Amino acid sequence: MAISAPGVGSGLDVNSIVTQLVAIEKQPLQQLQTKASTFQAQLSLYGKVKSQTSELGDAAALLAGASGWNVQKASTSNSAAVGVSVGASAVAAALTVEVQQLARAQSTASSGVAAGMGTGASGSLNIELGSRNDPVPPVPPTFTGTSNVSVVVVATDTVADIATKINAAGAGVTATVLRDGVNERLVIRSSSTGTEAGFRLVPDAGLSSLNFTNPPDSTDDPDQPPPVFVGQTAQDAEVKINGVDVKSATNKMVDAVEGVTLQLSQAMTGPVEITIENDLDAIQKNIQSFVDTYNALNTTLADATKYDAAAKKGGVLQADSTTVALQKNLRALVGSSSVGATFSALSPNVSWLSDAGIERQTDGSLKINSTKLTSAMQDTDNLKKLFTANNSDPVTNGFGLKVRDFARGLVAFDGVVTNKSTALQGSITRNSKDQDRVNDRAARVEVQLRKQYNTLDAQMAQMNGLSSYVTAQLAQWNKSTG
Repeated sequence: MAISAPGVGSGLDVNSIVTQLVAIEKQPLQQLQTKASTFQAQLSLYGKVKSQTSELGDAAALLAGASGWNVQKASTSNSAAVGVSVGASAVAAALTVEVQQLARAQSTASSGVAAGMGTGASGSLNIELGSRNDPVPPVPPTFTGTSNVSVVVVATDTVADIATKINAAGAGVTATVLRDGVNERLVIRSSSTGTEAGFRLVPDAGLSSLNFTNPPDSTDDPDQPPPVFVGQTAQDAEVKINGVDVKSATNKMVDAVEGVTLQLSQAMTGPVEITIENDLDAIQKNIQSFVDTYNALNTTLADATKYDAAAKKGGVLQADSTTVALQKNLRALVGSSSVGATFSALSPNVSWLSDAGIERQTDGSLKINSTKLTSAMQDTDNLKKLFTANNSDPVTNGFGLKVRDFARGLVAFDGVVTNKSTALQGSITRNSKDQDRVNDRAARVEVQLRKQYNTLDAQMAQMNGLSSYVTAQLAQWNKSTG
């Protein structure tokens, strides 16, 4: 393979010459790369604008609907006895709650068996699930069975073995082993509280030594003493709410009052007072979120379009018509009026955000006047209308609706923000292709120049060789004729 060293024959610095000529061909790249950086910065900023616009739309949407205003908080005079929580459907109310008895699960136990030893009993243990009714004695309880699960016990089974079999059978009860220091007892308990989650044990005769016991019911022989019951009967929670008797199978009462959950912990002789009222702090937090998300977007747009005279440098989107128009329209929107709420006799049914203490500043941002907002929140229904009034008119609708719809329109498939992002991405793609074309042309020029200079180099090498030959011949001729 021949070794090529451009310029050796001619003495010219061919590599340097070609490199400099190719650099001239690539000069348009610098401008294209600068534009590419600008486009990328603008696209990144519009990604931020899109995100902040969506956040503003979400904050406005919360205030546009009932969920942003129907925010309740609850308090209890005795949280140790009755806890309370509220959901979105709760309304303001005062409740007097008297817990007469707590819900509990039925449980029963076997006689004691030496720890770790087989019971020596065998047979089938039928577990009947059903509903217990335990009226006031001497009226006997009744039991209405609904399902039956059978567990087979062998003589070598320990109490723990039987518990495992019962739990594996999915019988609607749980079995545990209770150790009293000497013996082990099998304790069976309903999986749920309440009389509807009762059970009855019906063991074969071979299991009689375990002495499984049941609460007495009406099927027992009235002439015989009832079996001893080790454990407790099932019962529902019994509560009076504002004097009305209410029962619950569990101690967590959900929607006995719509949207309100009561957690019963103690049976009390005295009443517990529950208060449910508007959570003004939560409503104010929703309004603050609306202001904060607007200000974040306003700041981004202001920074992007401003001109720094001291630094003599404009923002990334300074003088961009789309961004300037977006900023102008957003500020005009929060400065407009709404029809529905009434804050002043001078402008009945027409209100501005500033009427509720949400005031525009000279830089286009919003600032909450806490004194005015606190006053407006004393009439939450009127304040609510400022944001929720639906006049089927984007100009006069409440601010929650108009800002929500404006924001959603900007980030929609064909919205201004989406279209601008798409256009910037298109500019970046075209710029990249333009850079490729410049590089391709420079590469072709480099190939052509190297070919030309290699040819020139070879020709000059021949001429230099001929010149040296002629010079040598002349020198020899001069010697011979001297």
